[in-house]
Amino acid sequence: MAARKQKSAAPPPIVPYDSQSVAALKRARLALAERTNVDGTRSYAITGETHPHRQLMRELGGKWNRLEEAWIFTGKDPAPALAQRLASLPAGMAEIGPGHNTGETQDAKPHYHGHRQRLRDRFLSAGPQALPDYELLELLLFYGIERRDTKPLAKKLIERFGSLGGVLAAPVEQLAEFEEIDKRTLVLLRAARETGARLAREEVADRPVIGSWQKLLDYCRSTMAHNDTEQFRLLFLDRKNVLIADEVQQRGTVDHTPVYPREVVKRALQLGASSLIMVHNHPSGDPTPSQADIDMTREVQAAAEVLGIALHDHVVIGRKGHASFKSLRLI
Repeated sequence: MAARKQKSAAPPPIVPYDSQSVAALKRARLALAERTNVDGTRSYAITGETHPHRQLMRELGGKWNRLEEAWIFTGKDPAPALAQRLASLPAGMAEIGPGHNTGETQDAKPHYHGHRQRLRDRFLSAGPQALPDYELLELLLFYGIERRDTKPLAKKLIERFGSLGGVLAAPVEQLAEFEEIDKRTLVLLRAARETGARLAREEVADRPVIGSWQKLLDYCRSTMAHNDTEQFRLLFLDRKNVLIADEVQQRGTVDHTPVYPREVVKRALQLGASSLIMVHNHPSGDPTPSQADIDMTREVQAAAEVLGIALHDHVVIGRKGHASFKSLRLI
C-alpha cells in the first residue's frame, strides 16, 4: 500500500489587530503605523502622546526617532503587548507621569543644573570669541534640545564632521543619525548657517568686489567650504566691478563639476556683465587646482575675451584655505 503523501504545513494566518488593542492605544492617545522597509522587512511606528510611556516603549524594544518623533519597533508587532501593559495601569495613570521630563526629582538635580545659564552669562559678558567651537555649538543646541546636557552631543558632532562649519553644513540624513537631533534642531542648524552666509554676502553686495577681496573670500568660504560635493559658482560684475549677480551654475560629485564655457558666457551676456569671477570648492579640503580646473578656466577665459568679458579670477575654496588662479599666475 502506497504511503500517503504528507501535506506541508500551512503558513500561519495573518491576524489583524484586535479591536481591544486598537481601543487601548486610542485611549492612551497613541497611533500605530505599519510600514515596509527598503530591505523588505516590517517596522512599526508609534506616535501620539508617547512621552508618559517612554520607559514602557524601551522595555518593549522600541527606539526613539527624534526626526520622525516616533518610537520605532522592528520585527514583532508591539501593539498587543503595549495594549496589555496599558490596560494593566490604573485609569489615568502612566508609567512616568506627564511633567517628569527628565525622570529626576526636585531634590536630585542633574549634574549640569545651572550650566546653561552660566554659559549664556559668559557668552554675554566675555563675548562670543571667549567660547570654543564646541561651546558655541552647545549654546545653539540649547534652543533645539530642552532639558538635556548638550555638551556631549556638541563634541560628538564636531568630532564627526571635523569643525563647527562642518556641522552646520552636514547633510540632513547624516545629522539625523544622531538620536538627539529632531526636526527643530535640524532647522536651527540650517538657519544658523544660512544666517551666516547672508551676513557675509551683505559685506560684498553693492560695492566694488575687487576692493573687498577678503570679504568676498569670507563669503565664498561660508557658503562653499564645507560642502560635501563640488559646486560651481559665478559672480557677475558690472563695469565698476560691483556684484550684480551671484549664481550657482552647476553642482557635481565629490570631485567633479561639469562646466560649459558657452553657458557661462551666455549668462554673462544676459545679465549685461562686463566681467566675472569663477569660484568652486574642493570637498577634499585641498584647494590646489587640478589640471582639469586649469584647462576649463582657460577655455572660459578664451570664450569670454572674444565677447569683451573679462575673467578676473578663478578661486578654489577648501577647508584648508583657498587658491587664486590669478595669484598663481594660471590666468
